Amino acid sequence: MIRRVVRVTAEFFVALDQQLPDKRGPHGEPTAAEFAASDLMDMVEVFATRWDSLARPVRGRDDYRVLIGAGHLVPSFCVYAQLSPVDGAVELIDVDVDLSGPWPDPDWSDQD
Repeated sequence: MIRRVVRVTAEFFVALDQQLPDKRGPHGEPTAAEFAASDLMDMVEVFATRWDSLARPVRGRDDYRVLIGAGHLVPSFCVYAQLSPVDGAVELIDVDVDLSGPWPDPDWSDQD
C-alpha cells in the first residue's frame, strides 16, 4: 500500500475557521479545534492511504481529489486536495462543512 505524506494548508484552516465557531454552538456544533482534533485526523488518513481511489473533481486534472463524507462531529463535509508539484505530498486546500443535515449519533460506536 502506498502511504502519501499529507499536509493541511493555511487556506484550509481559514476556510474551517470561517465555518465553525471558536466556542461550541447553541446546538452543540463543534469548534474548529474540535473538528481538527477528530474528523480532520480521519480525513488525513483517507487521503494518505486512498488517494488513487478518491473522486477527481476536475476533468483532466489527476492532481486533484475530493472526499465527501459524514463526520463524527458534523453531519457532512467535503474536502478538496491537490498533489504538491514540489514534492508530491497531498495538500488539503479547502473544506466545506455542512451543519444542516442530520447530526451524527454520539453513541454510534456503541451500536451493533
